Amino acid sequence: MGNRQELANSIRALSMDAVQHANSGHPGMPMGMADIAEVLWNDYLKHNPKDPTWPDRDRFVLSNGHGSMLLYSLLHLTGYDVSMEELRNFRQLHSRTPGHPEYGDTPGVETTTGPLGQGLANAVGMALAEKILAATFNQEDLEIVDHYTYVFTGDGCLMEGISHEVCSLAGTLGLGKLIVFYDDNGISIDGEVEGWFTDDTPKRFQSYGWHVIADVDGHDAVQVKNAIENARSALTRPTLICCKTVIGWGSPNKQGTAATHGAPLGEQEIEQVRAAIGWEHEPFHIPESVYGCWDATGKGNDQQLAWKDKFKQYQQQYPQLAAELSRRIQGDLPSNWDVESTQVIRKAVEDGKTVATRKASELALEGYANVLPEMIGGSADLTGSNNTWWSGSVAVSATHASANYIYFGVREFGMSAINTGIALHGGFIPYSATFLVFSEYARNALRMAALMRQRNIFVYTHDSIGLGEDGPTHQAVEQLATLRYIPNMSVWRPADTVETAVAWKHAIERVSGPTSLVFSRQNLPFIQRNAEQVAQIARGGYIVLDCATTPELILIATGSELGIALQAAEALNNQGRKVRLVSMPSTDVFDAQGDAYKESVLPDSVRMRLAIEAGVPDYWLKYVGFDGDTIGISTFGASAPGQAVMQHFGFTSDHIVEHALGMLDG
Repeated sequence: MGNRQELANSIRALSMDAVQHANSGHPGMPMGMADIAEVLWNDYLKHNPKDPTWPDRDRFVLSNGHGSMLLYSLLHLTGYDVSMEELRNFRQLHSRTPGHPEYGDTPGVETTTGPLGQGLANAVGMALAEKILAATFNQEDLEIVDHYTYVFTGDGCLMEGISHEVCSLAGTLGLGKLIVFYDDNGISIDGEVEGWFTDDTPKRFQSYGWHVIADVDGHDAVQVKNAIENARSALTRPTLICCKTVIGWGSPNKQGTAATHGAPLGEQEIEQVRAAIGWEHEPFHIPESVYGCWDATGKGNDQQLAWKDKFKQYQQQYPQLAAELSRRIQGDLPSNWDVESTQVIRKAVEDGKTVATRKASELALEGYANVLPEMIGGSADLTGSNNTWWSGSVAVSATHASANYIYFGVREFGMSAINTGIALHGGFIPYSATFLVFSEYARNALRMAALMRQRNIFVYTHDSIGLGEDGPTHQAVEQLATLRYIPNMSVWRPADTVETAVAWKHAIERVSGPTSLVFSRQNLPFIQRNAEQVAQIARGGYIVLDCATTPELILIATGSELGIALQAAEALNNQGRKVRLVSMPSTDVFDAQGDAYKESVLPDSVRMRLAIEAGVPDYWLKYVGFDGDTIGISTFGASAPGQAVMQHFGFTSDHIVEHALGMLDG
């Protein structure tokens, strides 16, 4: 048996044994891609198992994440802190080897994968981040950013629409250090894919501008090695290596069939696999000689030490660039951030502008991005509508990567997942934008950003029926509520320039997860506040207007409805009613406050509450309770001028006053 074959077989054995032990999992892909993985990881992948976060490591993304045992086997064999006991605990509670790879759970896992296509999209973001950082910081004599992004992907990933979005853009942007291995085994869960997937994949990727290497025998180490060499020489284009493989390779009775895809092989079949591939060892046993060949700790440590020596030279010759790169990789904000960000909010207060909050967002971005060179963003073909371009924006292109603005095109899903990849890579604070209603296209990417706790800022404009004539296809009704229901997604819907500036500051400073910033198309009035109120915006909810004594009714409003609610509250108080108005731009931030503060804003003793928001009302029931009520919209909108639509659906101060009086006197 050749040495390479034995090393690949160790992946096959660990994978089939772990799946069998868990009585759950996907042995077919790990067994089919083991030979490719062996060549890549042993001959090319630059990484250090003892420091999985080394900045200049190559990134490896298992986009077809159902084959997670391939990755866990590789991590274990090469020396990461993934023990044999963890392999035995595959798919068990609190193990480091969950059913699909999860970022943060397992050292060496670069991104959470499983929803097909998204790992590939994240990898495009990683490769884009590498290209931009390299163009920004590398010098002719010292290339301090120089690594590849490698991806394993299968038929399922390439069927997903997101793969078209991101691979098209990757070709346009010339991401030459992105190398994708396509596991062309012809099998998916339902069987042979020729019944539903007959694309000419090589031609498809050629049309994207990729370098394509077709018809590689994925079980021939020489062919795989030659393909990688070829790919690494094509630095102006991303590469797709099309590898013909046999799913479940080595299984005498099941290889090449869907039976190996998502179920254990069975004890009897596993014994036959052992005989067929010449693996004479017990389950979960790897000979020391095999470990010795796989161990990457020494080589990885040497590679990292060589990079550290190079970085020391870089620090000596380019001290300012070195300090800036280090700061950005560590994710620290600049030393002047507190002063400058406070000034942005102060300016919004002093200017007192009555503008649409999408314009307020542009003003805030102008202030913050000027002190944050790591800010990188763009829009899904709505730059002028989303107001995401600021005076320092420079467009990224294939030939000009030292830039900070990405024209994503009409690719909402791909855009959102690419930016999560940029965040995972490090060195940037990414933002992206589209209309709020089109957050639906990107929903699973939002969920994955929240699951991975990545600082990814989603900008959504045209936030309600108030956008007007474009009608119900573009008028967001249910999106705000569903965004708020995503665990670990912070959501802000500010009412004016000041709340917008605070919302942006929160999103930039939040390192534990993504933030959705939701803005209006229409102009909104500036709200007068005192210094204490301005400070309390950062707590998610605060009192805008109060009465002299304990209120008999509390109005709660957000965004474009705060202005009309303020008019209503003033009118009610002028009539002798005791009304408090609360602005709640971020419910999740308010919910995270201490009980004493929440009680001071929404006292339990005041049960009469009315929430006003131009969206589905049910979300607000937890704030208004059984004795309260809501003014919302439970249908789709209508096509008409925005003010007419708002009036038609009852979002006027007069209607709020009428509704409030009905509650108080009813």
